[in-house]
Amino acid sequence: MKRVNILWITGLVLGWFFDFLFWKAGLGINFAIYAALCLAGGFLVLSLNGIKPSWKALILLVPILFFAAITFMRLESLTQFLAFVLTLGLMGLLTATFLGGRWPVYSLSDYVVNFVRLAGSMIARPFIFRAERQKAGLAAASADNPPTDRKPGWKRFWAVFRGVVIALPIIVLFAALLSSADLVFAQRLDDFIKLFRIERLPEYIFRGAYVLIGAYALMGLILHAAQKSQGEKLIGMEKPLVAPFLGFTEASIVLGAVVLLFAAFVIIQFQYFFGGQTNIGLEGYTYSEYARRGFGELVAVAFFSLLLFLGLSSIVQRSSTTQRRTFSGLGIGMVALVAVILVSAFQRLLLYEAAFGFTRLRMYTHIFMIWLGVLLVAVVVLEILRRERLFAALALLASLGFAASLALVNVDGAIVHQNVSRAAAGKDLDVPYLASLSTDAVPALVFEFQDRSTSGTLHDAVGAVLACRQLMDSHPNADWRTFTFSRWQADRAVGQVQQQLEDYETIESDRSLTIASPAGTDYDCYNLYGSSGD
Repeated sequence: MKRVNILWITGLVLGWFFDFLFWKAGLGINFAIYAALCLAGGFLVLSLNGIKPSWKALILLVPILFFAAITFMRLESLTQFLAFVLTLGLMGLLTATFLGGRWPVYSLSDYVVNFVRLAGSMIARPFIFRAERQKAGLAAASADNPPTDRKPGWKRFWAVFRGVVIALPIIVLFAALLSSADLVFAQRLDDFIKLFRIERLPEYIFRGAYVLIGAYALMGLILHAAQKSQGEKLIGMEKPLVAPFLGFTEASIVLGAVVLLFAAFVIIQFQYFFGGQTNIGLEGYTYSEYARRGFGELVAVAFFSLLLFLGLSSIVQRSSTTQRRTFSGLGIGMVALVAVILVSAFQRLLLYEAAFGFTRLRMYTHIFMIWLGVLLVAVVVLEILRRERLFAALALLASLGFAASLALVNVDGAIVHQNVSRAAAGKDLDVPYLASLSTDAVPALVFEFQDRSTSGTLHDAVGAVLACRQLMDSHPNADWRTFTFSRWQADRAVGQVQQQLEDYETIESDRSLTIASPAGTDYDCYNLYGSSGD
């Protein structure tokens, strides 16, 4: 680091921006802005010091910026949470692999170790860097370097202090004269002086402290990217972290037994489940009862099958080509059967939704099963190619795909469309549950409300949902820092039907909030006995 001053200045500026963007403000567009500022500041400091990133590290900018944008594009809880976590996590990964760019070949252990090192750099790296600079300065002085004209630090400080003391009375005099000359200036000056009220001193101390702490941590991250992100020694690259110790025979018995168990289950599934509703009825189950039992357990079976195969793959001794092919064959067989189990779970979930409606958890499970199936197939391919180390990168990509799918699908909007379609087929519409969704659902509700194919009764019910939401979803804070595209889009959509919603009457009591539709039907905004949500 040659240009040290720019590092300290950037850290302090970013610390101040954190205070400016987040003090007494909720989360909104401010998070995405701050993430972009941190990236820009870090790249600026490193670039001015001649430090260039690896092109593989730069690839991470694409998902970082995407998920940073999602934080204010979507307000559905899991979508937004994953967007925050992945933005911060990927920024940490970018820092850890800035120069080396070896994140695609990280193992799970490498991820853990590198993030621990990153946390350590946030705490200690600026201290270490300062000590190194002082040591280098002492070494240069001992080499009889010619003296410079620069004043010692304490002399510069006292020079600044004397300048401030001399300037203060002059500034006070001119400020008093200018205030007398212009009332507007006097008001602005009075407002400025009020900022320094003594009763606000604890607040300023607290804010100043976290600005300095944040600046220090950011400097540690930038220094880590500059000094510790190249030449990473990857765990298990030269020597396995855990040497294979389980015999091939034992592992084959374990995998073979699991394959037989899964095969028996799949045969029953074909006979009783894929055979249709008649076969299920013969066993005394209705479609909904059969669907309600087990789709969560089937997803768990698929997940733990993945862990089992990965664990065995890392500890089993395979000394010959025949053993490797046999083990891979058993793995392929297990994955093929798990794929059928996932299809069964997917079918059960569809039946469950047909009987009880769509909810967030069921939508999450839909999307998760798809990406879990993709990951299972990828693991088998890696096993065949003997590139097991790439599993961590594929797991990361699958996680990014799952989170991106939630954002692109718009979970709450999809729930609205599916449940309204289900209600159009004669099922009940859960008004309280739809009213409890985020503003992501509002454009879909307005679309269904305006759809001419929506029947009179269903039209009234959807309108009741919108009327409930207007009462339950007030957001008076107009602070630009908390702006979200979801709320803005919802407000625009509601504006299109505002006149029609005025025909709905609100009936309030101590324990309930009811909406009376123009047709005279009452709808509860709150369900005291629970809704269709999981």
